[in-house]
Amino acid sequence: MARRKRSTKASANAVVSRAYLSPTLVLLAFDWPGGEGHDDFLGFAIKRDPGFQGEKTSWLPNRLTFSGPAKTDSPSNESPIQKFMWWDARIDDADRGRSFVYTVIPVIGAPGSLTLLEDDAAKVKVTLPEAVVGSIGTYFNRAVVSSQAFVREFGRKPTGDKLKRALAWLANGLEKVIPEFLDTTRPIDGAIYHLTDEEWVIPALARRTVHTSIVYDNTTKDAGTNDPAVKKLTNVTFSPRKRTGIMHDKFLVRGGAPRTLATLAGSANFTTEGLTTQANVLHTFRSPELAALYRERQQVLATDPPVSKIVGLAGWSAPISIDGGQVRVFFPPEPPSVRESLDAIVRVVEKASDSVLFCLFAPTDAALRRALFSVGDAGKMMFGLVNSITEPKPGAPDNAGTVAATEIYHRSRDNKDVYSHDLFPQGGKPAGFWWEVAKLPGKAGKFPVYIHHKFVVIDAETDHPTIYTGSANMSGNSLWHNDENLIEIKGNTKLARTYLAEFLRLYEHYRARAQFQNRPHRPGDTFALAKNAGWATKAFTKGSPEWKSRHAMVGEDG
Repeated sequence: MARRKRSTKASANAVVSRAYLSPTLVLLAFDWPGGEGHDDFLGFAIKRDPGFQGEKTSWLPNRLTFSGPAKTDSPSNESPIQKFMWWDARIDDADRGRSFVYTVIPVIGAPGSLTLLEDDAAKVKVTLPEAVVGSIGTYFNRAVVSSQAFVREFGRKPTGDKLKRALAWLANGLEKVIPEFLDTTRPIDGAIYHLTDEEWVIPALARRTVHTSIVYDNTTKDAGTNDPAVKKLTNVTFSPRKRTGIMHDKFLVRGGAPRTLATLAGSANFTTEGLTTQANVLHTFRSPELAALYRERQQVLATDPPVSKIVGLAGWSAPISIDGGQVRVFFPPEPPSVRESLDAIVRVVEKASDSVLFCLFAPTDAALRRALFSVGDAGKMMFGLVNSITEPKPGAPDNAGTVAATEIYHRSRDNKDVYSHDLFPQGGKPAGFWWEVAKLPGKAGKFPVYIHHKFVVIDAETDHPTIYTGSANMSGNSLWHNDENLIEIKGNTKLARTYLAEFLRLYEHYRARAQFQNRPHRPGDTFALAKNAGWATKAFTKGSPEWKSRHAMVGEDG
């Protein structure tokens, strides 16, 4: 049973805490300056007010105890959080707009004899954002089939109604935003790489009775992929795009001349797996100026011009003010050897004052990769998440892809700040955990894609963040061969912190799995809480990724 230590004297070593909010989760970052001097520092207890399911207060849960995994979640006042950040993922749609107070309390002592130092506690009050804040809607899916929460709720091979509920849980709002965007009597124009989702998107398009025009990819590489939708949706005007590398855009525009109204764009393909099992984000922008740019681009692509005829159109748009930030868009491909879009990202990354996060399918551009890694090498917070990391094979061809794969592999092993999709496999899981699968029956798509995001966020935790997002993989193909859209958003602090919260949700999830798989372990090995302050050693080791994030996430200089 934990004891609470309280006095009337304020502590000079109080916890410092900060919240990062998404419509579907709260990320709490915290530091305890006094922790380094305590050999018996065992973590943090976190209390939420109001609590879960109508309770006045609840302790955020921990899956781990001092003896190993809990059969059911254990409250953090009994099983302290041994990290310097934690999530409240028990957020329902009805919680959006509600306020909560979180109290973060350092815990010292020994297992079975814990002391909660309430004099050193920090309180953080938050109000959960709606999916649409101001003129921008933000929708990150969950996309984690390989999770304990998914296995507990849906099993490994859900079918029927359970499968439908599992897909909606994974989509986390993506299944709603596209049909809602299409549910209008105004014209819709779009450019869609893959259009195969029969769960939500194709039925929503089939319901439309007014002008709907879609450019779709019909290059040799993807010939036939979209044919069933084209044949079925006789109410839609389709324009095949053939004379390009691939038509890789994924956007819709609502409203036509003389007044466009809104845009939907992001990384998600309009496929069931793109909305559910592949990690993706979509935005809606209520901006006539931005929508006009996207509609103009759609009309260019609808004529199927060769790449040589449109590279001269490439360039950053003039900045558009949206919600206090500045938004620009770039439509590749660019002329050969020109790198205006990617070099803009490289320059901002090189000037990062505090941090860089990247979540990319495969960062194959060498200049961008060097810039990203140099931020971490300079002692700043740098974390990366990619689709896959594999050990280099002798004799592999010397091209951009294999060079990138080799560098990322060594970075993940040496610096431990870049990770990829991973899971607890059957026969290789920690004791007390369920084994996990990577995909759903019949919903895997052509290729094993789990991290499909295409974003880089610079200085997310500061007052001057920059976000790059959209359809472009930030590669040679996206620069010079493909139809793409790349969005730059500067100065929108709320949106940047949402990106940070959602990124770290995925990053920490996969990092735990990768670390277990990469370390030597025997049958029966598992995770358990440390019984002394050893769990915090890396976080107090100057220069380590844990040390950087401990300071950066709460706004400390270090």
